[in-house]
Amino acid sequence: MGNIDIILIALVAVFLVLRLRSVLGRRTGNERPPTQQQDPFTPPSAPPFPTGEPRRDGGNVVTMPRQPDRPASAAGGAPVSVAAAATAGVTRVRSADATFDPIGFGGGARGAFEMIVGAFAKGDVATLRSLLDDTTFGSFESAIRDRQARQQTLETNLVGFLSTEIVNAEMEGSRALVTVRFVTEQINVTRDVDGLAVDGNPNTVERVTDLWTFARDTHSNDPNWLLVRTASE
Repeated sequence: MGNIDIILIALVAVFLVLRLRSVLGRRTGNERPPTQQQDPFTPPSAPPFPTGEPRRDGGNVVTMPRQPDRPASAAGGAPVSVAAAATAGVTRVRSADATFDPIGFGGGARGAFEMIVGAFAKGDVATLRSLLDDTTFGSFESAIRDRQARQQTLETNLVGFLSTEIVNAEMEGSRALVTVRFVTEQINVTRDVDGLAVDGNPNTVERVTDLWTFARDTHSNDPNWLLVRTASE
C-alpha cells in the first residue's frame, strides 16, 4: 500500500469521526423517553377494598380506604357527592376522626356495595360476615337460607352507578355513622330449581335506590367500617 493510499484512508477516517461528532448528542425530537416505573397516564393504585382481614379483637371488618389521588368516579359511575344537609354531620365526623375523607369514603362504600350485592346473590355468607354487623348479617343470612330452602337462585348484574351521595352523617358518642344513597341500574332475576324465572326479567334493567348506613368507633385504632343498616327508597 502506497503513501497516497494511507493518506486517503486517514482522511476518510477523520471525515467519519467529524461526521459522527456532529450527529451524536443532537436531539431530533423523536427520542424515546427514559423508561419509568409507572406510566404517567396510569392512576396510582388504591388500597384494595375491602380487605376482609380479621380484627385482633375477633371481629371481621372492612377498610374504607381514603382515595384522595383517584377520581371518585373510578368505579364507573358518577362522582361521589355530599348532600348539603349532611355537611354539618360530616364536619362532626371529621372532628372526631381527622383522617375521614368523605369523597374517599364514598368511593370505598361503593366498592362495598358491589361486593355485598354480589355476595348476597351468590349466597356467600363468609364474605358478608366480614362486611356487616351482627344484626344486618343475620337479616341477610336469613334471606339466603329462605331462598335456598325454596331451591331458588338469584342472578344480579350491577350495570352501573347513577349516583353515590352521602346524605347523612352523625356521631353517637364515639361512634360515627354515615349514610350513603346509592342509585344504581341492576338486572335481578330469581330462578327456580328448573332455571325458570319466577321473579324479575333478564332483559329488564331496573333503577334501584338504596340507603346504606356504615359505622365505626372513632376511638378505636381500627379504621374499618361495617354496614349496620339498609333501607330502600
